[in-house]
Amino acid sequence: MNEVIKAIKERRSIRKFKSDEVPSRLIKEIVETGTYAANGRGMQSPIIIAVTDKKLRDELSEENCRIGGWDKSFDPFYGAPAVLIVLADKSRPTYLYDGSLVMGELMLAAHSLGLGSCWIHRAKEEFESEKGRELLKRLGIEGDYEGIGHCVIGYYDEPAPEAAPRKDNRAYYIE
Repeated sequence: MNEVIKAIKERRSIRKFKSDEVPSRLIKEIVETGTYAANGRGMQSPIIIAVTDKKLRDELSEENCRIGGWDKSFDPFYGAPAVLIVLADKSRPTYLYDGSLVMGELMLAAHSLGLGSCWIHRAKEEFESEKGRELLKRLGIEGDYEGIGHCVIGYYDEPAPEAAPRKDNRAYYIE
């Protein structure tokens, strides 16, 4: 089977990670892969913020937990040591699709390198909040961005789940 198709079929969302740090060379390779995602009119407008600083990672997790309404002891990043935040420029009519494609590429790249990943939502709310806007300002990121997602990355702490059976009636062929 083709390696790309194999990776797509085998990749699963991981919800339990080891605390082991992911080498920066792997983070950089995953991020670079995300920059190759297809995007509207080739504008390359989505951005990726790679967070491996534990203090900032934990702040993001706490804010995400607050937005989700969970108990403060819950980690919505499932212990993953790295968080890749995808933001997309709202001035682009295809921003949501462009950013979503970046998220998919990040997860496939992580899988291909033997790492687990999971798309964590609530980035939109997070970066619409005062804390989120403050973080972007602190990082020197200007523009009208919407949070698309957090791609959490790390080493599996349990086996990947099996794929759910594919539902019928999801593909139609007109010949």
